[in-house]
Amino acid sequence: MDKFTKAIMLSRIKVYYLTLFFLLFFHSLGFSEEILSWPDCIKEAAKNNPDLIAAVEEVKQSEAAKKITASTLYPQVDASLTASTGRSASDNAPATTADAYNYGVNATQLIFDGTKTIQDVKAASETIQASQQNYRFTSTQVRLNLRTAFVNLLTAQEMIKVTEDIVKKRKENYELITLRYMSGLVHRGALLTAEANLAQALFQLEQAKRDVLLAQRQLTKEMGRKAFIPMNVKADFQVSDDARIQPDLEAIAKKHPSLLQLVAQKNAAEFSLKSAYANFSPTLSGSAGANKNGTKWLPKGDQWNLGLTLSMPIFEGGLRTAQVSQAKAFLNQLKENERSMQDTLVVALENTWVALQDALETVGVQYKNLIATSERSKIAEVEFATGFLTYDNWTIIEDNLVSAKTSYLNAQANALLAEANWIQAKGEVLEYAKK
Repeated sequence: MDKFTKAIMLSRIKVYYLTLFFLLFFHSLGFSEEILSWPDCIKEAAKNNPDLIAAVEEVKQSEAAKKITASTLYPQVDASLTASTGRSASDNAPATTADAYNYGVNATQLIFDGTKTIQDVKAASETIQASQQNYRFTSTQVRLNLRTAFVNLLTAQEMIKVTEDIVKKRKENYELITLRYMSGLVHRGALLTAEANLAQALFQLEQAKRDVLLAQRQLTKEMGRKAFIPMNVKADFQVSDDARIQPDLEAIAKKHPSLLQLVAQKNAAEFSLKSAYANFSPTLSGSAGANKNGTKWLPKGDQWNLGLTLSMPIFEGGLRTAQVSQAKAFLNQLKENERSMQDTLVVALENTWVALQDALETVGVQYKNLIATSERSKIAEVEFATGFLTYDNWTIIEDNLVSAKTSYLNAQANALLAEANWIQAKGEVLEYAKK
């Protein structure tokens, strides 16, 4: 090898050293000092997540709707005050002006409507239950999204450490191959391969840092923060809710908020059907009033009234019959939706439980593979240095080690995500105690 070629090789090594230095330097500057634990994220999301806030407001709306419906059962009292003046004139008489004043209180009270209003109030109570279960379901989804963002950030942070180790390993390999190439012990293809491997490792390091930024954005959104502030998260990759023994899936499904929401909606529909039947009953209400009237203020004339009003539908073109048919059909629809939802939940629970078991076992397999590959790499490095192993075989073993490190980390992350999906499938809310 001539001096010019050697100079090119040395300049390449210097470039990679400088590149690696600046990457690691700026990486160390880029990390924020804010460190969040999983409970910290839950606390912020419970307070600020917009989906949760919207679900709370929906509950408040249903509670107000019940009060509106129930208000019909109470006396309706209103006060009135009128004052007027008028002028009249004719050909034979001078114009005259007349004033009139009136004020009083009037009240009406529903006495009987065939329990229609009572049934409507009961339906409104079930609607509150449905909105509360919708809040719970929203909470389960928020938890899943939050946990996913948390795990993605945790994984991205760990991937930086892994890729930094890989960069270090690739750099050492590149230095070794460069020296051997300059000594004529390996061919040019080996040098170019080592150079490409180092470039790939540097790219993966940069990619991992970009993944950190993306995960930070996702976590910021799920926590409901209005402004983006870079953060780190701290946790381990230990799965705590592994459910090694398959639980009673049917029992879990019956407690799921999405099913309980449908049950409440079905109950509300049953009361609405009873209300539709009650429409055929007569309505009886009472009224009372007391007024003062006169031509001067304060008026002195007394006026009062008491009365009963009875109304009965006779013919409305089949309106109320159609309303009953509509209520029946809606109730039957919800009954079938309930049955379908329960079956769907059981299948989803089975699927997520199986996925969790697969993910947990994959972690164990990948860990053993990493241990074996690491040991094989140590042996291969000695064999290659002493000439007992060819470059082609050695680089395959090194590539396997790099792959094993990333595969093990990905397996750990997948296990945490599978656990999060299992918890969400069970219908557990944001504040669920376990991870």
